[in-house]
Amino acid sequence: MAELGSKGVTAGKIASNVQKKLTRAQEKVLQKLGKADETKDEQFEQCVQNFNKQLSEGTRLQKDLRTYLASVKAMHEASKKLTECLQEVYEPDWPGRDDTNKIAENNDLLWTDFHQKLVDQALLTMDTYLGQFPDIKSRIAKRGRKLVDYDSARHHFEALQTAKKKDETKIAKAEEELVKAQKVFEEMNVDLQEELPSLWNSRVGFYVNTFQSIAGLEENFHKEMSKLNQNLHDVLLGLDKQYSVTGSNVFPSAGEEGLGGLCWGIETCMGGSRSCHLGFSFLSDVFPFLSAAFQTSLPAVVVETFPATVNGTVEGGASSERADMPPGFLFKVQAMHDYTATDSDELQLKAGDVVLVIPFENPEEQDEGWLMGVKESDWIQRKELDQCRGVFPENFTERVQ
Repeated sequence: MAELGSKGVTAGKIASNVQKKLTRAQEKVLQKLGKADETKDEQFEQCVQNFNKQLSEGTRLQKDLRTYLASVKAMHEASKKLTECLQEVYEPDWPGRDDTNKIAENNDLLWTDFHQKLVDQALLTMDTYLGQFPDIKSRIAKRGRKLVDYDSARHHFEALQTAKKKDETKIAKAEEELVKAQKVFEEMNVDLQEELPSLWNSRVGFYVNTFQSIAGLEENFHKEMSKLNQNLHDVLLGLDKQYSVTGSNVFPSAGEEGLGGLCWGIETCMGGSRSCHLGFSFLSDVFPFLSAAFQTSLPAVVVETFPATVNGTVEGGASSERADMPPGFLFKVQAMHDYTATDSDELQLKAGDVVLVIPFENPEEQDEGWLMGVKESDWIQRKELDQCRGVFPENFTERVQ
């Protein structure tokens, strides 16, 4: 009686399996060397290529879908933190606080529902679809081994038949093995010949259903999210309107106070302060008809006594104030942040540095948002404008004079 192995496999079975592997290996070597013909089935090989392509595409889609779901979850967390921030800054006595809390709650529920439906209707369906591939892949590999067995049995039978000295017993046994090998191979081959084309054709419907589900879920999600955002917009608009009414209006409307109301504080602007000039400039831009009204309503002496300005800066100040300033000095600014120069014509600034602003030698060279100047400390020490001046970004500074 054959001795049983550790897993209940007989020694005879092990020997048989080893012999099969050796026979297959020998057959493959002979086929590669061209000493033995190989059974070909181009139609089946095309089915296998389609199968491998379908598996590769499905695996990629599964991976990208998981990435998409991870991104949805990350967006959910980011949105949740943002709404939590809104709830924290929204003061208890502000109108609409309860509405914002409800909107935040619905926002969280909407994201959760969207993610869960994507898992149920897309990811799980994807997993089920790909779940059928491993078994078929294993059967394709097994069919390949059975085809080698069939070719080997066929070649063995043919060799015995063409031998000079024929052994009928061996020929009969070889024929029996050939029939058996052919039957096993054909059973597997027929099943796969039916399944592979059917599986290949199923990909179209699967892709359609998957992406339709995702598109439908996205459409519904964004539609509901749009409603929430509109509700939040309305709440915030109501808050803004209430505080706009209770707050002070810098520029009263013409309909409420007329032209006289718009011409606020003309007497206080006689000194030509920058804020007043900005105010008149704003009114002239918004209400063009007021420009002429201001000019005709002011006495001639008033118009003549407005000092000339350059870039909004009052010219003609006391000569003693400008005696130590560089030629063409306009105004002072102070750096609010450090600025690292990236070119030789730029100033290196530290927070707190005071810069004396001067005009560009060629106004056409001035880029928007950039000023020309010299650091006050450099000017006091060296008084060499050509060596000290440079350009710097205006938004890194604030005007101090």
